[in-house]
Amino acid sequence: MHQLRTLQPGDEAALDAFLAQHADTSMFLRANARAAGLVDRGEPLQGTYVAAVEADGIVGVAAHCWNGMVLVQAPAHVAAVAREAVRRSRRAVSGLSGPWDQVVAARHALGLGAARATKDSREELYVLNLTDLVLPPAVASGALRCRHPEERELDLLTDWRARFAIEALGATDGAELRAASSAEVRGFRHRGADWLLLEGTTPLAYAVFNAMLPDIVQIGGVWTPPALRGRGYARGVVAGSLLAARKQGVRRAVLFADPLNAAARKAYLALGFRIVGDYGLVLLAR
Repeated sequence: MHQLRTLQPGDEAALDAFLAQHADTSMFLRANARAAGLVDRGEPLQGTYVAAVEADGIVGVAAHCWNGMVLVQAPAHVAAVAREAVRRSRRAVSGLSGPWDQVVAARHALGLGAARATKDSREELYVLNLTDLVLPPAVASGALRCRHPEERELDLLTDWRARFAIEALGATDGAELRAASSAEVRGFRHRGADWLLLEGTTPLAYAVFNAMLPDIVQIGGVWTPPALRGRGYARGVVAGSLLAARKQGVRRAVLFADPLNAAARKAYLALGFRIVGDYGLVLLAR
């Protein structure tokens, strides 16, 4: 038997202990809960967390987040926790993220199996112990350097972030996307989660840690302008960001990527990443 319970302040340790057992596919859930807590006021990174609890503790959890995304980590009772999180949050669903089979089950449980999606992808899940990070020669030599962006560069990065969303996530260009991209870029900068690769003073590529914990980070939003592709810059910005993270005590990195993106796969494998499974990302059309 299990009960469904909305998690509240005081449940953080139990939640993290459960999610840590599934660390590579729980980064959004763990990082959001750590950064924004378990009270849902609809503010960035917050969500309504519903857990399935059995005699020995939490066995599954779903969070319906401020942006409409449903995040799942529920080897057991995924349909129940997903439905209840959405019911209790009273929000519309904009998408789902988590282990692929759980995303599929939650989507159908929410009655969204036939809903049109701009992104519906069974991504490949990559992991890397940072002691095994392989640095590209240009990064190792210092010919290319990686740092946090400066204020004067945020307009450029807002444009890059919007173009990433259009190309990789099926977003539609316009004022709303540009405003959302600006907010995202400034949020990443506020959290120290953004990285820019440069040759001299010329920006070449951008990446972010879209989820961060003291010992593990998740890479996302890797972008190189089309005119600069094929030169190893995406590999360089990921390597440079992870080198900096390693110096701060981070021990592991994860990411998920479209299996059809052969260039990304080649770059990540060259850095030492291994493909260990899959991950689901569904973004529903508005």
